[in-house]
Amino acid sequence: MNETLPALRRKAMTLPLLPGVYLMQDGKGKIIYVGKAKALKNRVSQYFGSPHGHDEKVRAMVEQVRAFDYIVVGSEFEALVLECSLIKQHTPKYNILLKDDKGYHYIRISGGDWPRLEAALQKLDEPGARYLGPYTSGFAVKNAVEEAQHIFRLPTCTRQFPRDIGRGRPCLQFHIGLCAAPCSGKIPREVYRESVRDAVQFIQGGSAALLGQLRDRMEAAAEALEFEAAARQRDRIRAIEALKERQYVVSVSVEEQDVFALAAEQSQACFMVLRFSEGRLKDSAHFFLERPEDLPEARRELLERFYTMRNDHFPRRVLLDGETADRALLEEWLGSLAGHKVPIQVPQKGEPLRLTQLCQTNALEQLAHRTGRKSRTIAALEELARLLGLPAPPEVIEAYDISHTAGSDNVAGMVVFEHGLPKKTDYKRFSIKGFAGQDDYASLAEILTRRFARYETEKESGRGFGRLPDLILLDGGIGQIHAVQPVLRQYGLEIPLFGMVKDSRHRTRAIAANADAANADTATDDTADGQGREIALQPTRQAFALVTAIQDEVHRFAVTYHQKKRKQSALHSVLTDIPGIGGNRAAALLRQFKTVKAIRAASEAELAAAPGMNKSAAKAVKEALGEAGGNPGAESQAELQIES
Repeated sequence: MNETLPALRRKAMTLPLLPGVYLMQDGKGKIIYVGKAKALKNRVSQYFGSPHGHDEKVRAMVEQVRAFDYIVVGSEFEALVLECSLIKQHTPKYNILLKDDKGYHYIRISGGDWPRLEAALQKLDEPGARYLGPYTSGFAVKNAVEEAQHIFRLPTCTRQFPRDIGRGRPCLQFHIGLCAAPCSGKIPREVYRESVRDAVQFIQGGSAALLGQLRDRMEAAAEALEFEAAARQRDRIRAIEALKERQYVVSVSVEEQDVFALAAEQSQACFMVLRFSEGRLKDSAHFFLERPEDLPEARRELLERFYTMRNDHFPRRVLLDGETADRALLEEWLGSLAGHKVPIQVPQKGEPLRLTQLCQTNALEQLAHRTGRKSRTIAALEELARLLGLPAPPEVIEAYDISHTAGSDNVAGMVVFEHGLPKKTDYKRFSIKGFAGQDDYASLAEILTRRFARYETEKESGRGFGRLPDLILLDGGIGQIHAVQPVLRQYGLEIPLFGMVKDSRHRTRAIAANADAANADTATDDTADGQGREIALQPTRQAFALVTAIQDEVHRFAVTYHQKKRKQSALHSVLTDIPGIGGNRAAALLRQFKTVKAIRAASEAELAAAPGMNKSAAKAVKEALGEAGGNPGAESQAELQIES
C-alpha cells in the first residue's frame, strides 16, 4: 500500500482552483504520468481519495506515486497543449497506452509510385523506403504522422496502390475531408506524390517555410487559371494555419523566449523559468534558495547559473519580473554564447507582462507549497513590502485600535498577523489606565509604552510580548503615527510604523506614513498637515485585501472588548446602588456569580459566602434584587442600554 497517500492528498487539497498540468513522480523522481486539469485541486485530489472509482491502470499508477509537481497556465486549452508537449518530452510510463511505444521510433515513407506515410517501430531494409528519425517518443511520431496525413489529405487505410485504385467506393475519410481518395482514380500520381513530399517537408522543417511555398504555388496556379490546383494549395494553407492556432499556448511576437520570475518571502525564495518555443510553452523549471538580500544581484547570478547549466538552447529574448544587475553585461555574455542578440527585458504592459505574471504565479505556488502557505498571502506580503519600502516581506505584523464611548470604558486591542494570517494566541487587550476621558493619541502612546516595557522584561523568551514585530499598523493617520513614534525612540526601536486610513464609509482607503518613510516609487499624496504621506491602496491590489483584513480584525477585537467592558460597568452600577455594596463587593459578586440574574437567584447564605460579603450585606442584596421592593429589570435595562 502507498503510505504517502495521506501526505499527497493534503498537498493536493492545497492546490489552486486554476487550470494547469500535473506531473506524477515515482520514488526515484521519474515522471510516470502527465495530466491536465481545468481546476488542479479538484482533479489531482481525486487520485488520492477513495480508490473504488479508479480503473486498474489508475490504481497501479497511484501505488507508485511518491510526489507530484504542477504548472499553472492561463486556460484549460493551454493546459491541453502543454500536456502534449510534456508527454512528448518525458514519455511517462502511464501516458503510453501501447507496449510498442518503447525504444526508438521512425516515420516511414514507403517506396513505389504511390508512397505511404506512416509510423514505424523499427527501421527495415526495404527497397525504396525512406525513414525519418529515430525519435525517442512514439507519441510524438504518431502525432506528427496524423497531423501530416490530415493536412495533406493522405490515406490512412490499408488499401494498396495502384492495385486497389478504382475498386470500391471511397471511405468515410474522403467524405469528411480528411483524405483525397486516390483509390477513386481521380487523383493524378504526380499530385499525390507532391502531397507526400509536402508532408515530409512539413514534418522535417515545420510550417513556416512550407507556407511560403504553398502560397507561391497557389498564386501561380491561379494566374495559369488552374483553379483546382490553386484550391488544393489554399486548403493546405488553411489546414496548417488552423493547426498552428490550435497549438499556440500564447500568441507572441517573439516565439523563442525564456521567462523568469523570482518570488521571495521572509526566509526562502523560488526562481522560476518558463521556456517558450514556436510560441508554445515547452518546459519549466524552478529552484529554491535562501531569500537573497539584493534581488537584482540575485537575478544576475541566477541567470548566469541557469544558462551555464542549461546551455543547449538560447532564446531570442529573456523576460524578467524585475530588474537585474549588470543587464548590459549579461546581454553581451548571452549573445556570445547564443551566436545572436539576446535582449533582457522587464515588461511593463501587454503580452510580455502577462507572461511574467504567469511565471510569477507559478513561482508563488511553488513557494507556497514549500512553506505551507497560500500563494496569494505570500504575494500580498511581497506587494505590501514594495508599497511601504520594506527590505523584506513582514513576517510578523502588529495592529492597534482604540475603542470607547465618549471617553468612557476606554480600551485598546492588539492583533498579530504572522505570515499574513491571524495568530489569535498572541492577541492582547488593554484597558486605558493613565487618564480618564477621550484621547486616542494618548491612549495609543500608553498601550505601546506598556507593550514595549513588557518586551524589555520578556525578550529572552522570544514569544508573545518578547518578540518584536516587523511592521506596526495603527488604525488612523499621521496623528496616530506621531503619537507613537516617541515611544519607539524611547526604547531605541526601529520598527516600520504606518497608519491605516479609512474613507467616509469606514472602508480602508490608504496607508499613512511619514514623508520620509513611504516608498518613493509608490503613488502618494501629502496629507493635510504636510508632515506625512498617504500610499494609495487600489482595491485590485492583493496588499489592499491584506490591509483591509488586518484593519477589520483589529477593529472587531477592540470593539468586542469595549462592549464587554461597558456591560460589566453597567451591571456593576446596578450592584453599587445597593446600600452597603461598594465597588469591591460588586466586583466580587460578579466574579462569583457572573450575572445579576444569578445573584438574584442565589440564597442569602450563598451570597454571604461570597468573598468580601457578610450576612448583613447579603440581606441588603437580597432585599434590593428580590421580589419585595427590588428592581428585577435592572439587569435587563442595563443590557438594553448597552445594546443600544
